[in-house]
Amino acid sequence: MSRKMHNNYITDSGRRRGAGPLAFLKMPLLLLLAAAFTVCSVPFPSGMKAWASEVEITSDKIPHGKTGKKLNLSFRIKNTGNASMRDLTIGFDVSGGEIWDEEDGDREAGYSFPFEMTQALPTTENPKPIGKLGDEKTVSLSGVVRRDLSNGYYKAPVVVMDKDGSWLGQADLTIWVTQSTGSSDDEEDEPKTYDFVLGEGQSTPDGVYPHVLDFALNLRNNSPATVYNVKAAMVMDADSEKFPFEINDANYDRMFEKIEVDETVPLTYSFAIREDVYSGYYPITMKIYYSKSSTGDELQTYETLFYVRIHNKDKEDEYGEFNEHDRERARLVVDGYTTDPATIIAGQEFELVLRMKNASSSISATNILYSLESEKVSDSAVFTTESGSSSVAMDSLRPGEVKEIRVRLLSKAGVDQRSYGMTIKAKYDSPEFKNAEESMVVDIPVKQIPRLNTGTFEVMPDSINVGAESNVMFAINNTGKVILYNVMVKFEADSIQTVDTYVGNIKPGETGNVDCMVVGAAPTMDDGKIKVTITYEDENGAVSSEEKELSLLVMEEDLSGMEDFEMGEYEDVSAGGTGFMENDQKQKYLAVAAVAAIAAVAAVAVLVIRRRKKKASQEEEEDDEIS
Repeated sequence: MSRKMHNNYITDSGRRRGAGPLAFLKMPLLLLLAAAFTVCSVPFPSGMKAWASEVEITSDKIPHGKTGKKLNLSFRIKNTGNASMRDLTIGFDVSGGEIWDEEDGDREAGYSFPFEMTQALPTTENPKPIGKLGDEKTVSLSGVVRRDLSNGYYKAPVVVMDKDGSWLGQADLTIWVTQSTGSSDDEEDEPKTYDFVLGEGQSTPDGVYPHVLDFALNLRNNSPATVYNVKAAMVMDADSEKFPFEINDANYDRMFEKIEVDETVPLTYSFAIREDVYSGYYPITMKIYYSKSSTGDELQTYETLFYVRIHNKDKEDEYGEFNEHDRERARLVVDGYTTDPATIIAGQEFELVLRMKNASSSISATNILYSLESEKVSDSAVFTTESGSSSVAMDSLRPGEVKEIRVRLLSKAGVDQRSYGMTIKAKYDSPEFKNAEESMVVDIPVKQIPRLNTGTFEVMPDSINVGAESNVMFAINNTGKVILYNVMVKFEADSIQTVDTYVGNIKPGETGNVDCMVVGAAPTMDDGKIKVTITYEDENGAVSSEEKELSLLVMEEDLSGMEDFEMGEYEDVSAGGTGFMENDQKQKYLAVAAVAAIAAVAAVAVLVIRRRKKKASQEEEEDDEIS
């Protein structure tokens, strides 16, 4: 009975012969056991590489394909290693092929690769590049489903490789195949209709001039498939009757790598309302660009709109009458600010210097009253005034004039390290507008001092010979409110080999553990203190350090020779002995050994004392020469 291996499919008398889906499930138990034994006992086929998995391949959906039609197989790959990977490729593993009995037409026991073997099919020999992999990304492979397959589930083996062709990960993904009728009934092959829903279940953004309008719109993917490389672009317009906001930023696009089916993502914006806009509702056009796959195919466009409501001045009516508040006034802004000291430490006092400017070119402001309101954390103000008053008066500001106001503030001690808002509200008069109001915000950064302490040093043993090792362990506790980045510990002394150990990042309230080996390099000539230097970085990369000490005595190697002495040592038989020591002889040897050990310890102690005295004498002579 002849058996053949095929990478695609064969014809018998001009007729295609289909393989059953997952047909191995129909094999008898004994046949399955025999097949398993055969597979386990056969070495790797020629060209197959032994490999260790460094990439995890997963897919939470089973794609549906039709025979003779192109099927796109999307899946996620996750980096299970510690470093990013570059120049990766993916492809189908077609080395398994198919095996069946050609004479009997029995293909039920064979494995059926579900795609046609064409030059465009990505395989391990003709892979598709996917670039670099950081933590996780979504990729896809596509191929034409074989026309000779019957309805059912099939496995598609995919492989992730590096640029040298070494396997980094492999998985058998499942697909569902149905036979194509070749008629108009195949409606599933028609292009999918993509749709997006904007602002679902949300209120209309509502802004009041001159305050800043902050809002977030929900964008939901209402399409039947995941979309990739999504860009939500708001359409701007210089005409205030069409677009009511100041265009201060160069780009208001919001980008997303992908949006799953029914997934909702936020589009956040912050706009200053234009001075010359009228109250009412304004339609804002949003264009959404997307790709249907992660391979970066041609971008598609979807256009929708939403509304914002603005409260400002009313339009003139048909009789030409104006609202009574539609009058000209000065425009007060914060031209800049400084603090003294420049770096504000949480819990310390500082002086805030605000440069207030009248940005109007022709209208003055008088009787100005500035009121300062601090951002709150846990219902408590981050900044409080030293005097208790948070208001500052100013007589006037001419058009374009800049004046300083100074306020003494105290920052709250227990806040996190970040920037906090200080709102400056101004109430003033202009020639045509009494009691006009402005509101401005500045962000003031607050720093926290890094703090750490160390646990008890555990040195085992606390005295070693030259060339021997001692294990040093202790804990580093982050007692501050900022992260300690790239914590390193360095051990150095004349008596040991300098050693560095990396601890990593330590979050506030957490502990990093140090566990390393210290090797003796020379006998101790001083008091046996080892300098321990702990270094760390802040979020800007600035390095700080703290020094500690531990005790470790390094001695000369034991030269007493008593290590060769053993209690079970034989006598010299040639001298007429019986071959074993008598009890009284053993006791004599024990006594000699004890005396020798005591003498060795005393000798080492005397040697250490002499070396210390010698070193002290040399240091005194050096001091005398310097003096």
